[in-house]
Amino acid sequence: MLKPSLASISEHLGSLKYLIYAPFLMKVLLSSLEDESTNWSLHILIVCALRSTMYSFWTSYCNMYFLNRNRRIIEEGVDFKQIDKEWHWDNFLILQSMIASLALYMIPVLRNLIPVWDTRSFIAILILHMTVSEPLYYWAHKYFHGNYLFRKYHSFHHSSLIPQPFTAASATPLEQLLLTAVMGIPILGSCLIGYGSITTIYVYILSFDFLRCLGHCNVEIIPHQIFEIFPFVKYLLYTPTYHSIHHTEMDSNYCLFMPLYDALGNTLNNKSWELHRTMSIDSGKNKSIPSFVFLAHVVDITSSVHVQFIFRSVASMPYTTRIFMLPLWPVAFVVMLLMWAKSKVFLLSFYNLRGKLHQTWVVPRFGFQYFLPFAKRGINKQIEDAILRADKLGVKVISLAALNKNEALNGGGLLFVNKHPNLKVRVVHGNTLTAAVTLNEINEDVKEVFLTGATSKLGRAIALYLCRRKIRVLMYTSSPDRFQKIQKEAPADCQKYLVLVTKYQAAKHCKTWIVGKWITAKEQNWAPAGTHFHQFVVPPILSFRKDCTYGDLAAMRLPEDVQGLGCCEYTMERGVVHACHAGGAVHHLEGWTHHEVGALDVDRIDIVWEAALKHGFRPVSNKNNISPKQIQS
Repeated sequence: MLKPSLASISEHLGSLKYLIYAPFLMKVLLSSLEDESTNWSLHILIVCALRSTMYSFWTSYCNMYFLNRNRRIIEEGVDFKQIDKEWHWDNFLILQSMIASLALYMIPVLRNLIPVWDTRSFIAILILHMTVSEPLYYWAHKYFHGNYLFRKYHSFHHSSLIPQPFTAASATPLEQLLLTAVMGIPILGSCLIGYGSITTIYVYILSFDFLRCLGHCNVEIIPHQIFEIFPFVKYLLYTPTYHSIHHTEMDSNYCLFMPLYDALGNTLNNKSWELHRTMSIDSGKNKSIPSFVFLAHVVDITSSVHVQFIFRSVASMPYTTRIFMLPLWPVAFVVMLLMWAKSKVFLLSFYNLRGKLHQTWVVPRFGFQYFLPFAKRGINKQIEDAILRADKLGVKVISLAALNKNEALNGGGLLFVNKHPNLKVRVVHGNTLTAAVTLNEINEDVKEVFLTGATSKLGRAIALYLCRRKIRVLMYTSSPDRFQKIQKEAPADCQKYLVLVTKYQAAKHCKTWIVGKWITAKEQNWAPAGTHFHQFVVPPILSFRKDCTYGDLAAMRLPEDVQGLGCCEYTMERGVVHACHAGGAVHHLEGWTHHEVGALDVDRIDIVWEAALKHGFRPVSNKNNISPKQIQS
């Protein structure tokens, strides 16, 4: 069968497949300026670039949830499986460019000069499309829904559950050849009868792609009033809702762009117009109320482009700096300035867990801003507005990402709970699960640890937990008063296990470091060879030592039944989220009614950990998969 063979070739070639365009480029570069007959190679390259850009822009719009969340037809998100399946969506552009080149070689009349503009060509190509391409596609499409052809070929297209523009371009080679014929007949016909023009060819091809993207965009943007004022228009132009019915039910609405042929063929779904009207009317309402919200923030400008509406494929992989994305830096900076001016949070992504909608909102602030004294008030105002918005919508739990719950900023969320005592939404910093994950990573045979950031919320909880397990904790801090306060919280027989240290030299024999405050290469050099650096510091420390190992930030793998997840959370692997994110989700799944803000309750570390495991969350970096309460002296 052709389908797997083509996919296999694309996977093996990767980006090298674009070398197929090299002959076209060479022909353009080597051709004489007077030899206008070879300009078709240039036109093919330009058309392919424009078409690729159109599909990419349409897909970007589809994933701008902050703009179209209330206009989405199928509310589920695109998952990793669909993204991978549509990874080589642009194969059809390469195929059609090769077919166009072959047609120019085999049909000499096509190489003749045609005018840039000819009004008659628009009329000719429109008539040929309506009378030949539309019925041909309708008949073939309906035939492909027969048992044999659907199972062997067309099922690949329909296996993408959420229509997107890339879905329109994702099909088997046989279907792409048929679609090439459907699109090529009007172009070829108009040229053969002497009515061809370069402008018409460009307009027709790009219009064809535009309408294909429109039908698969999964966002209803056509107002229903048009069909009420001009009823006949609904038979001349389909809508995203109309085509989505074909993807969900598959036994109706087979047309290319004109529902007229479904009406003539008695395959028009009876609820098409009413559903479109309902979708259009409801576009101003909040249809999708999330049960849980994770309030994230931007780390830096380069990571701000690691989102689905920039490059869906890039966002589906863990973040890393990519050279080809660096030119987007100025654009990202300008957009971020506009977002600051807008002064509100934006919906970034979502997924479904246990039948509940979980959304990620983002505060448009860079990481460095959280450490600027004059920015504190503005950041807290945006976080507060997000909490109040979630409360108004009916969100059950809102969890704060790392810097959004900074102790110096708002006391780990305590500021908002105290200011708004009647909040229905539960505010959660998620640090209890972060502490549990960090503790889970520590080997059972560890007798001593060196802890930086020891008097922070997390540092305090980790120190108190470990000392109860009779593990000696070297607490690095410059504040003896804060150390003594934490030491007094420990049981009397455990206080001796908490040791105040003020220099890194004190840890030169300790091979287990827990880093909660950023440390430089010089400071890391005090660690003995073979040291493992656990960490809960944002941003994570740099790996300077080759003779040591470095743990990742505390994270957990989402349950296997999560649906609609198609982007990675910063540098995390697919399906992995920061522990504070997971902590908020567990808080919601358990139905806990308390706020988790301010200081950590050490007694709840084991409770939260067991709850996370019960709901299917799994630690990422720990090989032993033990519970924190199993850590023994």
